[in-house]
Amino acid sequence: MPTKIQNQISRKENFCTIALGFLFLFMLSSCSAVGPDYKQPPATLGSDWLQIDAPTLTNELPADPKWWHAAFLDPDLDQLIEEALQQNLTVRSAGLRVLQAQQQLAIAIGNQYPQQQQVAGSASRQKESGITFNNYNLGFNVSWEIDFWGRFRRQIESASAELDASVASYDGAVVTLISQIAENYILFRSYADRLKVAKYNIELQVASLNIAKAKFNAGEVSKLDVDQAESLLNNTKASVYSLEISLQQAKNALAVLLGTPPQGFNYLFKKQNGIPDVNPTIALGIPQNLIRQRPDIRFSERQLAAQSARIGFAVSELYPHFAIGGSIGTSAFNTNDLFKSASQTWSLAGIFEWNIFNYGRLKSNVRLQDALFQQLLVDYMDIILQAQGDVENSIIAYLKTHEQLAAYQLAAEASQRAVNASKIQYLQGEIPFNTLLTNLGSNVQQQDLVAATRGNTAINLVQVYRALGGGWQIRQDRDPVDLLPPAIKKEMRERTSAWQGILK
Repeated sequence: MPTKIQNQISRKENFCTIALGFLFLFMLSSCSAVGPDYKQPPATLGSDWLQIDAPTLTNELPADPKWWHAAFLDPDLDQLIEEALQQNLTVRSAGLRVLQAQQQLAIAIGNQYPQQQQVAGSASRQKESGITFNNYNLGFNVSWEIDFWGRFRRQIESASAELDASVASYDGAVVTLISQIAENYILFRSYADRLKVAKYNIELQVASLNIAKAKFNAGEVSKLDVDQAESLLNNTKASVYSLEISLQQAKNALAVLLGTPPQGFNYLFKKQNGIPDVNPTIALGIPQNLIRQRPDIRFSERQLAAQSARIGFAVSELYPHFAIGGSIGTSAFNTNDLFKSASQTWSLAGIFEWNIFNYGRLKSNVRLQDALFQQLLVDYMDIILQAQGDVENSIIAYLKTHEQLAAYQLAAEASQRAVNASKIQYLQGEIPFNTLLTNLGSNVQQQDLVAATRGNTAINLVQVYRALGGGWQIRQDRDPVDLLPPAIKKEMRERTSAWQGILK
């Protein structure tokens, strides 16, 4: 009969044989994963911008990521953008989505390791045939699916790409916010300037009305001159109300972008700053820079990478899954015997699964994931093409409105001279009132066009930098989660202790 020592050796040999078998499976699991390996697709980009020969354009990269500061040199605009980056709710939401993606990646990484790790224990007391006895158990259970076909590695690839996409989405929210703040600020200043123009021309028209009344009272002209003067004056007054509506709406839009009530912007009404002057020189870089600069392009490319990994995960479902499970513990009728060697228990098992009866559905899912990848690839190419069109459109709009502004300024200067001359000539009776009236009406339009076009020129410059994807670089490679307000991090830490050590 085998001795007790021989039995122990035999059990150890069996255990080692099983363990070596599973070690072999583990080594196989480190082989390359099934499915396609992702490579960033090539993109078709122009060699240079269409208008690059314009004297105000250069293909150098912007020296300052705060393009709005270099472009406008307006302290109020700088302050608004700094506040918006701290307070805007859309940007905060994008930062929290990055935090979610980080945890999804952590979960995917954790799936590589034993999926079930459990410490279990029990204590029972029961009576049978007049005999009462106790039973105590304490053990540790483990279950681990081996990543034989790389399915978990594909999940990590997908989650990692999704995290990158969430960061790109955050950067896109920053670019959009900065451009919206700049546009609405310029609109606000533009409406304020147009309001000044209207009020100035009201003063001119009131003076002309008084002249017409005086000449009418002296019997030199008919009542027609007075009526025409009053008609023009009241039309100009009516335009003031429309401009005041637009002025307040631009202010309200700024308030929403900063995540604050509109009452907080009263100081903008008190300052008399006009439309910010633009720096005519624009550093565009080259079209190839769009791949890295435009957050929407980076987002699309990272979504494409994530979908490529999902194809591999779907392919892995076609193959059998291998897992190992086991437990180690102790069981005794008396607590004093619970940790003695004779009370020790253990088990080791191998698990094999293969969904062969769902093979058609699984292959359909592979085809589905591949079709989604192809769609995202087409979308990626389209976004690159659209991005180049956005830049070209914004460049030509800026250059032409800049030239248009110069022409309107000359026209406004001539219009003002015509008003001054016709007022004198009407007083002297050399021209009819219709001539003065025409010049007064034209003067309102010309000066309003100058103010509106000056604003449009500045807005078109904002659109150039937005199309280039400028602004997000100010985070200087910092994690968007680190940029969340301390109050939000504190609130989350207080709600659940799981954030301790993560949200600092």
